Amino acid sequence: MSVVITGANGKLGTLIIKELLTRLPAEQIIACVRQPDSAQSIAAQGIGVRFCDYDQPESLSVAFAGADKLMFISSSHHDDTVRLSQHERIIEAAKKAQVQHILYTSFAYVERGSISLTQMHLSTERAIAASGIPYTFLRNALYTDFVGALGLNSAIAEGEMVVYPGALKFNTVTREDLALGIAAVLSESGHEGMSYELTASQLWTFDELVEVLSIHTGKRIALRQDNQIQNWIFGFLNKIDTSSTSTDLEKIMGRPVTSLKDSIQRILEEANGS
Repeated sequence: MSVVITGANGKLGTLIIKELLTRLPAEQIIACVRQPDSAQSIAAQGIGVRFCDYDQPESLSVAFAGADKLMFISSSHHDDTVRLSQHERIIEAAKKAQVQHILYTSFAYVERGSISLTQMHLSTERAIAASGIPYTFLRNALYTDFVGALGLNSAIAEGEMVVYPGALKFNTVTREDLALGIAAVLSESGHEGMSYELTASQLWTFDELVEVLSIHTGKRIALRQDNQIQNWIFGFLNKIDTSSTSTDLEKIMGRPVTSLKDSIQRILEEANGS
């Protein structure tokens, strides 16, 4: 079996490869990257490295040649119209390369979103389904580290986190958990035609977040709601489904997702260079 991974040296791609190496021989894994020179650490593990640029269609079919499974990690471009065009090129190249199974990192409960991001993912899913290639949609929840946009350092320093009024609840997960689940799907058979909602099975709230921050910092962090707060993240959060849950990821991983407490501890450690 040959597994080809696009965006292989990105944050999620790197973690997927780490997990795959515990399940598959290195020679069965091929990493596709835009800058092969930056993937020396991947190549050093015995993994094949191929040039792959979403904006250079001629590179794609060559990169995907011989792929039994193509792990298609969505583009990171900031413009969703550009992203969709890139995705269409990848799907066409996968058809030309006669890829046997395409797995795509989509967005959790994508039909319920009302922004260009969710529409882009939904359009990509439909294009993949229309291609005739057997597929699996890996609908990733929002990463828990989105909390960095809330100003954690300021909240800790000032003893107060300020959020927009509302009763938001969150189904977020860590990249590490997603990578473990995705690697399991990639290394197994029987997932064709499936769409997995890769979310937490239990929700958390801002009240729980400040409680966890208080525990980790040893100081009380209060929560205050303010409808005058200017932060793009709240508009974004209100236009996606952050509160629907699924047990898909836990079943695939064979364990519970990482808790909010442990996730925040890791985020704080990384922020402090620990």
